[in-house]
Amino acid sequence: MFIILGGTGHVGGAAARRLKASGHAVTVVTSDAAKVGGLEAQGFGAAVVDVCDVEGLRAVLRTGRRALLLNPPAPVSGDTDAQETATANAIVEAVKGAGLEKAVAASTYGARPGDACGDLTVLYAFEQALLAQDTPVAINRAAYYFSNFDMLLHAVRESGVLPTPFPAELPLPMAAPEDLGAAAARRLVSGLDDVGVRHVAGPERRTMADVARAFATALDRPVRVETIPRDAWLADYRAHGFSKAAAQSYARMTQATIDEVEQAPEPDERGDVTLESYIQALVARGG
Repeated sequence: MFIILGGTGHVGGAAARRLKASGHAVTVVTSDAAKVGGLEAQGFGAAVVDVCDVEGLRAVLRTGRRALLLNPPAPVSGDTDAQETATANAIVEAVKGAGLEKAVAASTYGARPGDACGDLTVLYAFEQALLAQDTPVAINRAAYYFSNFDMLLHAVRESGVLPTPFPAELPLPMAAPEDLGAAAARRLVSGLDDVGVRHVAGPERRTMADVARAFATALDRPVRVETIPRDAWLADYRAHGFSKAAAQSYARMTQATIDEVEQAPEPDERGDVTLESYIQALVARGG
């Protein structure tokens, strides 16, 4: 039995589907009881538990042999760093004593120690805490998700403008969630010697100009990049419902990503899904 945290999301869902297609029994952990019926209809087991319920989550993990650990994103209306640190700590505590044979944890490119910097520091601390306990852990540091563009589809369709804090021609490691989920599934079934940190990305680095061109082709209309200046990032995040703390965290994370992208390592594993095929499918299904 495989236990999947985040199995109703992009990456966790992709991993769960891959495992089930290979004949494995999979239980998806969700905090939303309304999702149980849909999961069971797809052939998954479902366990309703809040990841902050350490004893409850540990009881679910004990029913499985291996687990995919994804720290859920916190609502941007609150203090995202504080909330995501709390959930990460709870997951680590639940793993202790759960008797898992192996775990795979989802992390991010650029994860590093230091002052609070969104996922970069929250997920680094998550990695280190998992690696310090007894269960063997494989860490997948993922490139920038293509699915970050999902929420922009409506605005791009209506305005022909792709708003972003990233310079138009800055090459970023990017990846499709389906490829990231497939990579996680492979490590879930691999040997106990397959542990430690690996970087996972798509076929090649892509720019926001590439994203605009992909949208333009899929929408059959001109699309241009509009780069938001650094001194306007906080105001822009706040205008989109971010708390002050969340806006500051995301701005620091964005700045670090831009400033350090040239030092980003080449991936240990590359997926197959192209940016163009992802955007085409996104437009075809309407978001």
